[in-house]
Amino acid sequence: MAKRCEVTGKGVMTGNNVSHANNKSRRRFLPNLQETSLMSEALGRMVRLRLTTNGIRTIEFHGGLDSFLVRTPAAKLGPKVAALKKAVMDRLAAKIPA
Repeated sequence: MAKRCEVTGKGVMTGNNVSHANNKSRRRFLPNLQETSLMSEALGRMVRLRLTTNGIRTIEFHGGLDSFLVRTPAAKLGPKVAALKKAVMDRLAAKIPA
């Protein structure tokens, strides 16, 4: 399972552990990924995503999952979230009478 946020794209970074004697050994900085369920009002169901805490805050700032997906270009999203965006947009287009 990839250690990458599906919304922000944050992933693993590398660096060094540096001891008091200035010895260096490689290490990995892992993103703070959380398995979270978010409600999609348009789809009428819960959607499970692996997001960083920063990604969760971003979605909440924009007013929820559907609102975030409508405002964000699909090119900036991961493949799973881009497919979710398409499903939400299709459902919203079907609800609006033309």
